[in-house]
Amino acid sequence: MKILYAGTPSVAVPPLAHLAERPGTEVVAVLTRTDAPVGRKKVLTPSPVAQEAQERGLPVLKANRIDAELTERIRGLDADVAAVVAYGALVPRAALDAVPHGWINLHFSLLPQWRGAAPVQRALMAGDTVVGASTFLLEAGLDTGPVVGTMTDELRPEDTAGTVLERLSRAAAPLLADSLRAVVEGTARPTAQQGEVSLAPKLTAEDGRVRWTDPAVAVVHRVRGVTPEPGAWTQLEGRRFKLERVVARPDERELAPGECVLRGDAVLVGTGSYAVQLTTVQPAGKKTMDAAAWARGRSTEDEVVFE
Repeated sequence: MKILYAGTPSVAVPPLAHLAERPGTEVVAVLTRTDAPVGRKKVLTPSPVAQEAQERGLPVLKANRIDAELTERIRGLDADVAAVVAYGALVPRAALDAVPHGWINLHFSLLPQWRGAAPVQRALMAGDTVVGASTFLLEAGLDTGPVVGTMTDELRPEDTAGTVLERLSRAAAPLLADSLRAVVEGTARPTAQQGEVSLAPKLTAEDGRVRWTDPAVAVVHRVRGVTPEPGAWTQLEGRRFKLERVVARPDERELAPGECVLRGDAVLVGTGSYAVQLTTVQPAGKKTMDAAAWARGRSTEDEVVFE
């Protein structure tokens, strides 16, 4: 089975590695987005998928959109089927038709829940307790094609969007391989998506801003969902103050929303319900540090209220 693989970020690397090493499959080429500026110096850097492909000696096609010329190159690869994992661009109808058995997308949600660019992040922010992955036949709509296979995974208390995506990308790699094989061999039984549709648009920096008037549970869910990207933050004295994991403290209920105090080794912040406890923080212009160490470093007379 000859496969064209399309993907870009690190979450798309484990499925590529699985397909490259799986007996009976051949990755004939890898399609990924063009090199992007990384870091403060904006150094042009190949995508994680491009780097993985190059290390494995696989041919790499780099493009941010699939035009007519690239479509003809895809047609000439003689691939049986294409696999897509977070490529980051739409596949036009001409390109969909350029591969005999179509394009199979691995999406990190239980479709039709959380269609879009940030399914795991939005699921965590919404307070879902179960996440999963689906493979489906790519078509012109946004994650609307018939489903080939699914898997589920229960969330853990310490999970963030980063840890869930890493776990799902590895656990769902065999699902993608099996789905590709079933489609090529004609044994797949794709089924139309059923149930309530929810959307998962790409996160912005504003999605990471903590709203202290929200209930504590909603604050915890938001922080989990935006970690590590775009990151949770609030404002202190007009400057951005970054947060990592926070823990609900239903035993602490007297603090006003945004009011922050140090009690023993616990840094507590009031919300619209009860308090949350900060674990790791990054004040503006400083490195990431333990929340209690940060609080002890401030003057005991300074009132701390997050905006």
